Amino acid sequence: MENSKIYVVDAGGKNSHLIARKIRMANVYCEIMPFEKFLKGDEIDNLKGVVFVANPESGMALPCVNISDDKGIEIPTLVCEGIDNPDEENLELIKFLFEKCKCEPSWKMGNFVEEKIQAIKQIVGDKKVLCALSGGVDSSVAAVLVHRAIGDNLTCVFVDHGLLRKDEAKQVMEVYGQQFNMKIRHVNARERFLGKLAGVSDPEQKRKIIGAEFISVFDDETKKIYDEEGEISFLLQGTIYSDVVESGVGGKLVKSHHNVGGLPEDMKLELLEPLRYLFKDEVRKLGEELGIAPKLVWRQPFPGPGLGVRCLGEITEEKLEILRETDAILREEIEKVGLNKDIWQYFTVIPEMKSVGVRDGERVYGHTIGIRAVTSVDAMSSDWARIPHDILAKISSRITDEVNGVNRVVYDITTKPPSTIEWE
Repeated sequence: MENSKIYVVDAGGKNSHLIARKIRMANVYCEIMPFEKFLKGDEIDNLKGVVFVANPESGMALPCVNISDDKGIEIPTLVCEGIDNPDEENLELIKFLFEKCKCEPSWKMGNFVEEKIQAIKQIVGDKKVLCALSGGVDSSVAAVLVHRAIGDNLTCVFVDHGLLRKDEAKQVMEVYGQQFNMKIRHVNARERFLGKLAGVSDPEQKRKIIGAEFISVFDDETKKIYDEEGEISFLLQGTIYSDVVESGVGGKLVKSHHNVGGLPEDMKLELLEPLRYLFKDEVRKLGEELGIAPKLVWRQPFPGPGLGVRCLGEITEEKLEILRETDAILREEIEKVGLNKDIWQYFTVIPEMKSVGVRDGERVYGHTIGIRAVTSVDAMSSDWARIPHDILAKISSRITDEVNGVNRVVYDITTKPPSTIEWE
């Protein structure tokens, strides 16, 4: 991995992520480096080459001198100014990697697994690691990887906050507890969370309550584990590379991530982040390499606050049950026709409104369900998915026929921006 490392230096351009992904797809390891950090020259050892992603209109001055390592050997450089001609730029990039930099296409997930397992063993030794297992792709892959390295010295805590999808808690415990034989503590905190959320309608306040309560529950459980099993030295997180870059570590802030910037400064546990330099698609490939079922590895993203951001207004048990059932129907029908491979994310939402309808020949007021389905690469922007009308019709009929209290289904056809993917 080190023998073929490339830096992609963000020098005011807009395509750093795209360039980095192209390099990784050529089986060459690379990292995105903010321009200001690169200028310090602290981390140019073991490099095969540097790609500057520039914006000619930014006025940012690129280094005009040769770049050399500590042995005085010149490091090849390439400046990319955009993707007006992608085919030409791809060819130039490939030539740069393999002709000028003499890179070896050695970035393979199988090799990564063995290297990372050995690295984890050296770092952790016989100490104990704690992981907050959400059931999402990132935390699950990180947990399985570390478990393969240290076994029962890893303890996972799965917090059921009552805002999960249908049968999700059961699935997490069956797959990771039984199939992978991981040590998992299942914390049923449904009443605790829903009690704190009772009567709260403001979206931001709901998020804060869910976040704060999760930390409180996790902290309580950590103390119990400490009393029962002894000292814990590491906190395992499923931080991935987009989390790091988007959170502005050394660069521009796109959005904050709890994995990167939300930890207390006085935290005594040492962080363990084995996926920190992997992109999302690489994390999925790693999951497959570790033997996690494709259905779980390629599952769609699910927000930390869960159904709390899809239940608009006050959260109630009735609305959550409607969300679980309608979401299950949507996912089942999308998967039946194979559209789950094309749609990046799809789910139902329940707005804070009712509308008139007809049930058994009588006029009734019932809930409206919104369907959100989008295509995206990195979630920074998205387009609404063009689901065939006959599929939408079947989904709508099933929802109104099978879910009590719902008499209207609508489809969201808004892009991001101006909207966001989630409704809250």
